[in-house]
Amino acid sequence: MCCVTYSLFLIHRFVSCVSGVHCGEFKVTMPQTIEVLRGSCVTIPCSFDIEDGFGSDLDRTCKAMWKNEQGTVVFNNSNPQSSTIKGNLTGDLTKRDCTTTLNNMQPEHSNKYYLRVECNNRLRYNFNQQKLDISEGTSVSLKCSAPAPCLSHPPTLTWTPSLGHSQETLEENQDKTKVKTSVVTFTASHLHHRQEISCTAVYNKQDGSTESSVRTSLTADISYSPKHTTVSVSPSGPVPEDSNVTLTCSSTANPAVRNYTWYRADGGQETFIGTGRVLNIKASEVSGPFFCKAENDLGAGRSNISQIEFQCEYHIITTVYFTD
Repeated sequence: MCCVTYSLFLIHRFVSCVSGVHCGEFKVTMPQTIEVLRGSCVTIPCSFDIEDGFGSDLDRTCKAMWKNEQGTVVFNNSNPQSSTIKGNLTGDLTKRDCTTTLNNMQPEHSNKYYLRVECNNRLRYNFNQQKLDISEGTSVSLKCSAPAPCLSHPPTLTWTPSLGHSQETLEENQDKTKVKTSVVTFTASHLHHRQEISCTAVYNKQDGSTESSVRTSLTADISYSPKHTTVSVSPSGPVPEDSNVTLTCSSTANPAVRNYTWYRADGGQETFIGTGRVLNIKASEVSGPFFCKAENDLGAGRSNISQIEFQCEYHIITTVYFTD
């Protein structure tokens, strides 16, 4: 009895340039996941790009190294025979092709692998996990591709979370093989920051057996000005006018807030009180409405107006009446 295993992987090809972002940055394009039979070789389709200005450094002295998640170099194309995992670089680094074949893969080789390109000059770079690194308000297009070996049952591509309108097409490679692609377009928001954006390809089998699926993802790193700026007062209840209070300003931002400033709201004027995320102060010094302002490199956010509650002061008045 013969069993044929089809090694399926999803190639993620996020657009080389998104609107509002400069092209020519350090990034790599490769499969997120590859399945391989024990004892077989595996070819990792791989291409990369570098920042503008490094083009002349990409020469014949460059070598490709593959490192696992622990940081250990398992393959070095300049010395393949002494590498932990034997193989060969089939791509041409000078053409930004880092395609590599690794031989005799075993279960203990299951790991996350990262590419490092190192040349005998200033070009030395670790291509780590891909991120979507842009500013809030930028229009973004992400492209996901998956092989379509059976045209009657092409894969279904799904984006998670649902970010906006997506458009699917069936494309043809130079070797005439087919690829299903999906492009989703959306406007980057601070709500997307640190979200994992994934594309899943689901293959329905002709024999009706359990469908196969594979997934690739990236993490969104969205830069934005301070949001949700709030003030808290401790102690929170009514306080004596001559007591000390602690004011705390909280805000979310990327990059992080670098300045916190406190103001009194004196009618239409703003009177400076102090600086710092936490401010210890006499309650009498902020007897009127006040607010805090949080700033980073992209802008500022201010809290709503707050006011400290003071304890009422009771005076006992004794009245003495004299009668004749």
